Amino acid sequence: MLSREENELVCRVGPGTPMGQTLRRYWLPICTSAEIGVPDSDPLRAPLLGQTFVVFRDSNGDVGVLDELCPHRGASLALGRVEEGGIRCLYHGWKFGVDGATLDIPNHRDAEFRQRVRACAYPVREVGSLVWTYIGPPERQPPFPRQAFMTVPEEHRTVFRVNTAANYLQMLEGGFDSSHVGVLHSNVARPGWMTSSFAPSTDGDNPASLVVEDNAPVLELHDTRFGYYYAAFRRTTRRDTAGAEIRNVRVVPFVLPTTRIIPAPSVQFTVLEIPRDDENNSTYLVVHGDKAIDRPKLRAMMGLVAPYWSEDDHTFRASWRDRFGQDRRRMKESWTGFAGVEQEDCIIALSMGPILDRTVEHMVPADRAVTRIRRLLIDCVRRVERGEDPLGVGCEDLTRVAAYDVNLAAGATWQAVVADADSFVKETGHA
Repeated sequence: MLSREENELVCRVGPGTPMGQTLRRYWLPICTSAEIGVPDSDPLRAPLLGQTFVVFRDSNGDVGVLDELCPHRGASLALGRVEEGGIRCLYHGWKFGVDGATLDIPNHRDAEFRQRVRACAYPVREVGSLVWTYIGPPERQPPFPRQAFMTVPEEHRTVFRVNTAANYLQMLEGGFDSSHVGVLHSNVARPGWMTSSFAPSTDGDNPASLVVEDNAPVLELHDTRFGYYYAAFRRTTRRDTAGAEIRNVRVVPFVLPTTRIIPAPSVQFTVLEIPRDDENNSTYLVVHGDKAIDRPKLRAMMGLVAPYWSEDDHTFRASWRDRFGQDRRRMKESWTGFAGVEQEDCIIALSMGPILDRTVEHMVPADRAVTRIRRLLIDCVRRVERGEDPLGVGCEDLTRVAAYDVNLAAGATWQAVVADADSFVKETGHA
């Protein structure tokens, strides 16, 4: 449970807010590469942390992130023309490059003035099928962090963006709640839930697949240089040759500020929760593996289908107007009356309202990973308020950080299966 003041602290992300100032110290995705797919394609109006930007790809294929409003008279550049190496405002034709340089001023022919006036542009990296930007203090810009999904061939990776009308923390906390997997996602996590026999899913692309039927996992947590790992232990009926129990463990990393990696048998799901503003969030689901990705299959498994979601604008449209489209007649064979892992996660977050009141919660030990997120985010805010860097911003190489779902023999440790052993060296001042 958080106090009312703490809840406000971690949920409010606009300019000048403590959490907003903290999140601005990290590189964040602002859109997918596909949203501005080809040179001189339509510009994108892109909200991020309570501000609005315009993202565009110029004639050379370079990407720019600028403040939305033209520095001349404040018209939106998202309505502008992308042509001949820049973006041109419709109002008076002022034209800007991806670096913010003013390239043309049709209604004022003073070259010195043109060189002096610039649009506000931000650092950009296009990596891993995402466009990333840094909108914090220029003098505190951290190195760009590389993650595993950025290292694979493009056909071995796919990205879904889902815009949901809920605060980012509701989506983030749901992703670190291991005990909900076998309940909310019963149909894909434990397909035999409606009978007395448990039948594990055999789908190698299923991120909610459970090896055993145990909805009360015991959690262990370990802070790291980038955030933390949690290990969720579930009991099995298997024994080794000495009669000792073999335990299943699901290991999930939290990469500050808002990233998790979920294990599936044949792929990894990297999920980034990025606040558009206080009451709206963009979830970026990046799936990668060692073979070509079947995007239509994943889209159906996630429940990213009409009328809930479309590729056109990425907006998740469910609401209380029609009870989120729930089919209660199917609930004898469908646990939720919904269909799809991401669909179920989004609907649960939406059902809480735009910003959840966490002062009325009753937490249990299975919620330890959730409470740790809150404390780490508050710790990051306090560090920034002291003039320090938030945790994790110096982590440049995260390519070995991964998630795991394995069975452990008696005496074996989950830490031994984690490839990134260096991650267990914590930063000074970790809470």
